[in-house]
Amino acid sequence: MRIALVVPGGVSSVRAEGEIPALHALIERLATRHDVQVFSTDGHARLPYRFLGATVHHCGRSGSWFRTGRAIVAAHRAAPFDVVHAFWALPTGAIAAAAGRWIGRPVLVHVAGTELVYFPDIGVGGQRTWRGRRGVSFALRTASRVTGASSSVIQLLDARGIRGERVALGVDVTRWPALAPRRRTGSSARLVHVADLNPIKDQGTLLEAARLLAEGGLDFHLDIAGQDTLGGRIQDTARKLGLAGRVTFHGRVPHADLRALIAEGDLLLHSSRFEAGPLAVLEAAVVGVPTVGTAVGHIADWAPAAAVAVPVRDAVALAAEARRLLQDDDRRLSIAHEAQRRALACDADWTARTFEALYESVARR
Repeated sequence: MRIALVVPGGVSSVRAEGEIPALHALIERLATRHDVQVFSTDGHARLPYRFLGATVHHCGRSGSWFRTGRAIVAAHRAAPFDVVHAFWALPTGAIAAAAGRWIGRPVLVHVAGTELVYFPDIGVGGQRTWRGRRGVSFALRTASRVTGASSSVIQLLDARGIRGERVALGVDVTRWPALAPRRRTGSSARLVHVADLNPIKDQGTLLEAARLLAEGGLDFHLDIAGQDTLGGRIQDTARKLGLAGRVTFHGRVPHADLRALIAEGDLLLHSSRFEAGPLAVLEAAVVGVPTVGTAVGHIADWAPAAAVAVPVRDAVALAAEARRLLQDDDRRLSIAHEAQRRALACDADWTARTFEALYESVARR
């Protein structure tokens, strides 16, 4: 089968640059059995190159919609595609939908971010502009199949009259091996947060919860890993809340080094206002670390047996549930074991097989 994957980036010839681990795992697995051509809307490489067994075409940031669509059509004329698959509905989904219609091939769109929502107070979401709304609608209504990683996405699709299918982007356990959940050792709790510093991840709520834990007498240290997109505002907040000695900001941590940081944790704390996933929850589960976080994405789907969910933007509840789980290690381990079972059942191999079955279904039709 010849597959066109349309992605917003994450396929640099230097893997550490802008890596998207779940996407890498899928490309590598598909490429062992199919001819995979990856079209990226980000990057300026003049010539195609090999990447994890696939061929990558960078279409450039300037005019990337037109350039990417034209590249897909040209590649199809050279050797016909069976299916076009986009990750994110905008802009990649809209590009794939237009190209698929032009070449007469089925299109799959995986909703992977905030394409279906808009938060006016922080100016985040694919529904913010008329162009965004129209592009997302075109992508979803043109696609033969639409998928999303969690019920959060499927419910938003249902509200639009679009039938969505849940397909989690699983962890590559060959590069991120499992570790058995472990009992806590020592009196100080290790808390971990993995997300870029930006408004949708709502680290303000995270730090307020940390302040409440500190005021309540909990001995802990919080490690935060993620690229800072807010110019130091979150670090300033930590200092103002008196958390400077309790929080370490690691910045962007290469994925190969992130596993050790997460594995040392007793809990993963997550504070997002919206998530399609996130992968960090699955990765933490694989190495035996349970999550306490806002009721979004996988956290909402897994609660209460495999995660602890609290209302969005509720620092009091986040702190209270984290404290409660840290004080009950038997329950913490029970949640960790169930989370790991679910994450391993839907790993990267499962994700690839599920997408392959969808490809074959739409190609036959």
